[in-house]
Amino acid sequence: MSIAKNFERMFAGGFAVCVALLGMIAGHEGYSEEAYLDSAGVPTVGYGTTLGVKMGDTITREMAEALLMRDAEFAGEAVKRCVKAPLYQHEYDAYVSLTYNIGSGAFCRSTLVKKLNAGDYTGACNELPRWVYAGGKRLRGLEIRREKERQMCLYGIHGEAIGWPP
Repeated sequence: MSIAKNFERMFAGGFAVCVALLGMIAGHEGYSEEAYLDSAGVPTVGYGTTLGVKMGDTITREMAEALLMRDAEFAGEAVKRCVKAPLYQHEYDAYVSLTYNIGSGAFCRSTLVKKLNAGDYTGACNELPRWVYAGGKRLRGLEIRREKERQMCLYGIHGEAIGWPP
């Protein structure tokens, strides 16, 4: 990696959750005003919110959007806490999306984070497709989401990162 490119990476503490990322997460999670059991059997409402949710709970779209922001910021804080390697914004965004979906504990304990903190950026991005199971079942929706996150992680939205074209 060139010295100039190395300066473009920042420590995650300098990043914030952006509107585009919230839209991406909301699009993958979908919206439900009534609590339901997700594919792992966890009560879920709004845009994938699980914290404190009980079956029978309902939510307005406005409240769901507020919880989406809260939960995405919580995921972002976990990425900041667990990742010691500097990142590009698009890498941070991909990892926040993953963490939003799998939880901070699973993210922080993952091989992906170990690879990332060891400086294996490509290897870390290529760990994303491993996270396609929920409730012991491989899910097509998670395969699609993880591939989009992997592409974002490796190349950014417009292919601006090192390694493009693949």
